[in-house]
Amino acid sequence: MIRVERLTGAALARALPDVARLRIEVFRAYPYLYEGDAAYEERYLQVYRDSADAILVGAYDGARLIGAATGAPMEDHADDFGAAFAESGIALERIFYCAESVLLPEYRGQGIGHRFFDLREAQARELGRDYAAFCSVVRPKDHPARPDGYQPLDDFWHKRGYAPLSGAVAQFNWREIGAAQESAHDLQVWMRAL
Repeated sequence: MIRVERLTGAALARALPDVARLRIEVFRAYPYLYEGDAAYEERYLQVYRDSADAILVGAYDGARLIGAATGAPMEDHADDFGAAFAESGIALERIFYCAESVLLPEYRGQGIGHRFFDLREAQARELGRDYAAFCSVVRPKDHPARPDGYQPLDDFWHKRGYAPLSGAVAQFNWREIGAAQESAHDLQVWMRAL
């Protein structure tokens, strides 16, 4: 039986090493093509340890973490994603950032992704936020690593009320599979009113 639970504080901190392993595994696939690195993960996930208002939604099959979604107030991510909102006229303090959602492929299609969003959006509302936002990787449709039959998650996000925020594109660096160094990647900001 799969259970999905909200983790904050010490429980969140204890789960982060498993989240790092999951991120490395899931993000190797297209469209991320992420060449995982434990040291990078430690630095990246630090914001969730440091933020009193962060949330981790964990999906468990028994004791095994099989999926996770993170979120925190957008100002906690200002250095990484704040610039993408500069032209929106929306103060970062009004936005809750729904960061990654990672789920092992064999568990997809069971409603877990909806629970990830439900619980993060509930956290945002509890914090008095007006908007929830996330970023998706931008890849050209003819990218050579795009698998046959690949279906982006745009329809899922639209059904949840999210839409791309016009002109809001963030940049984030990571090392792609087989690359010697990090490179910049465009991320489209999606947002919805809560």
